[in-house]
Amino acid sequence: MKINYLLKFTLVFTLMVILMGAYTRLSDAGLGCPDWPGCYGHLTVPNESHELAKVEAHFPEHTVEPEKAWLEMIHRYVAGILGLMVFAVLVLCLKHREAPKKLPIFIAALIIFQAALGMWTVTMKLMPIIVMSHLIGGFSLFSLLLLLYLRTKPLRIPGGDIYARKLAPLAMAGLVVLIIQIVLGGWTSSNYAALACTSLPICEGNWVDNLRFADAFSPFQGHHPSFEFGVLDYATRMTIHVTHRLWAVVTAAILILLAIKLLKAQSTVMRQSGYVLILLVVLQVALGISNVVMHLPLGIAVSHNGGAALLLLSMVFINYALWRKA
Repeated sequence: MKINYLLKFTLVFTLMVILMGAYTRLSDAGLGCPDWPGCYGHLTVPNESHELAKVEAHFPEHTVEPEKAWLEMIHRYVAGILGLMVFAVLVLCLKHREAPKKLPIFIAALIIFQAALGMWTVTMKLMPIIVMSHLIGGFSLFSLLLLLYLRTKPLRIPGGDIYARKLAPLAMAGLVVLIIQIVLGGWTSSNYAALACTSLPICEGNWVDNLRFADAFSPFQGHHPSFEFGVLDYATRMTIHVTHRLWAVVTAAILILLAIKLLKAQSTVMRQSGYVLILLVVLQVALGISNVVMHLPLGIAVSHNGGAALLLLSMVFINYALWRKA
């Protein structure tokens, strides 16, 4: 079906949008344009003298930073293209008699909500709960598009692999644990807590006595002119970072256990999934350690976001394969 080809391309494009969003956020360009959907009232970044005069009149508290502004606008452009692709998928699904209907409608609704979150990210000045929700929305869109692809092109696993199907509860537990870890990662990033600990394996100093869980995970952080660069104190950011790092150990352990068990499955597909899962977990742990040791280099930090997205995709695939009806 044409839907399959469009969905493949849309999946790849969604990953590009996720990476572009991470690059924009980590480059501190989230407020490169202080308004939405344009940039200082323009469809592109203003650079002409009369445009800059208009900016000075309407945005006196801001200075145009072209590099950051273009990063933000390019992210909006590619996100807009992704939205059009999602609606094209919806139209094809509605036209094709055998294609799913409810799932593409839900995905289309999600992309609209994502656009709203993108707007609120700017208008609410990078409020962490909004920034994290925008990140989670992108990952959810990525996962649901894969699920739709699998439903339009049925997965075939030869034979009834009884051993593999017994792993379904462990796979679901792994998916839940991974989702929690991704949420913690989003909260760490949106609160600028990625460098709150710069030593390994845990944190420097007497960190245990400085844990503040109530403050660290409260979605309400008061009223501030802007949340850019974070508003929490060091101890609170350190708590967020430590929690993300410790939960990473739990996540890696469960996913590696699942991968090792998948290697014993009869199905070639499931064994290959096990190898891919091991590779992605090892790569993601290495990227996480590199972020700490190398003090969050932009390329590695963006790759860490991409690795999380691919890990999630892998776990969605494994769960679909194990839980689907034989």
